[in-house]
Amino acid sequence: MALETKIIQGTGLNQSLRTVITPQMRQAFEILQVSRAELEQLVEQEMSENPVLEEGLEAPDEDERPRSEERLEVNGADQEEWPESDVQQRDTTSEVEPDNGMREIDWQEYLENWNNSWHASSGTSADHDDERRPSLEATLTRSESLTDHLLWQLRMKNLEPAEREVASRLLGNMDEDGYLQLDVEEVAFQSGMDFEVVDGALRSIQELEPAGVGARSLRECLLLQLRAIDEDETLVGQIVREHLDLLETRRFDKIAKELNVPVEEVMGAAQEIARLEPKPGRNYGEGNIRYITPDVYVHKDGDDYAVTLNDEGLPRLRVSSYYRRLLGADGGADAKRFINKKMRSAQWLISCIQRRQQTLLMVATSIVKFQRDFLDGGVDHLRPLVLKQVADDIKMHESTVSRATANKYMHTPQGIFELKYFFTSSVKGADDSDVSAESVKNRIRVIIGDEDPRRPLSDQKIAKMLKTEGIDIARRTVAKYREMMQILPSPKRRRVV
Repeated sequence: MALETKIIQGTGLNQSLRTVITPQMRQAFEILQVSRAELEQLVEQEMSENPVLEEGLEAPDEDERPRSEERLEVNGADQEEWPESDVQQRDTTSEVEPDNGMREIDWQEYLENWNNSWHASSGTSADHDDERRPSLEATLTRSESLTDHLLWQLRMKNLEPAEREVASRLLGNMDEDGYLQLDVEEVAFQSGMDFEVVDGALRSIQELEPAGVGARSLRECLLLQLRAIDEDETLVGQIVREHLDLLETRRFDKIAKELNVPVEEVMGAAQEIARLEPKPGRNYGEGNIRYITPDVYVHKDGDDYAVTLNDEGLPRLRVSSYYRRLLGADGGADAKRFINKKMRSAQWLISCIQRRQQTLLMVATSIVKFQRDFLDGGVDHLRPLVLKQVADDIKMHESTVSRATANKYMHTPQGIFELKYFFTSSVKGADDSDVSAESVKNRIRVIIGDEDPRRPLSDQKIAKMLKTEGIDIARRTVAKYREMMQILPSPKRRRVV
């Protein structure tokens, strides 16, 4: 990478050496760190802006004019001066020399020695065997949003213009779960409408599907769903209206005493309430969804694991042969200067992407080496790992490893995981051995999953059980891990069986 070094002179004899990050280095860092989807967008943008870059497996016809020839003719003499970049290759382990300014590229040497085309990896034919890879969907879809669904239903209703206007305003203040975030009085004040009009619009929304939308609290949401099935005046509705707080803590005996009914009836009503939807809008998407596409595949190869990069979807880039010939032909100086700058940019982009893929492959291979037990046995065998261990293994800086693992995913025999998932802190186990925090979380999840739902385990009890297994952690650590996994505390996990 091109570095610019400067000596900063201060007062007296004080001097300091400072390395300035060039725009080309920033682009290299960005390409290393971006996700696969962002890389595809970046390459597409560069190809639309740089006529020298092209994609294709076969050489273009010599008479074929490039897609941006008109752009070259327009930008010939009037093209603004662009900053040139020094893209000569340097060994990353060698001492960085000062940048002596801008210099012209020796295109004869480039055409003879430089690999003009780039693809995501350069493995063997076995690496590209589609039969050895899992078939994964990676499509871009847009699901219907909750607002769209409700607006479609409102158009079917015979509402007055004022009521329809207020209803649209209310929908605009509804969260993704279907709850209204404004009071009716506030909407009436802001819109200048009568309270009766706003209240009527709200009732119209609350009659829509899914049942429970337009509620301002959990209690109202559940009652709207009970009303839709004519259960709001039964024991179930009474419990929701008057004793929802006791229901959340599973105090069925107290509810039965206050309502003067058998506890068995309260338990049956609780089962009906548990079947209601507390977030009626959760099944409706908002905007575009991109499914995860792995950047790296890991598959068993005999007694070992093979690591390959996912090439699909990434274009094969090369420098246009047309513009290479045009550079050597007779022509105006401004046009040649423009082509020269674009070729510098294209060469640098190809180099950065190639280096990104090589770094990603090295990091992934190192992770596989450290996490072999996980690949064989699952989450319980995930070992503690920090960036420095991988950085030392592949002789790179920790910051480079951090960038290479950001927003990247690996497909393994155990499933698809983000690369950063494999870097986890340690917890002291038996005989002072280190246990991965993720393994501890998974063990807590399994213990809670196997508990008696009538008598759920407290955090203290879980901590004691882990201690017998050689994992000595405090109760508050169990509580922290449980909250991170969004698991309710024991009083709220109690179930009626």
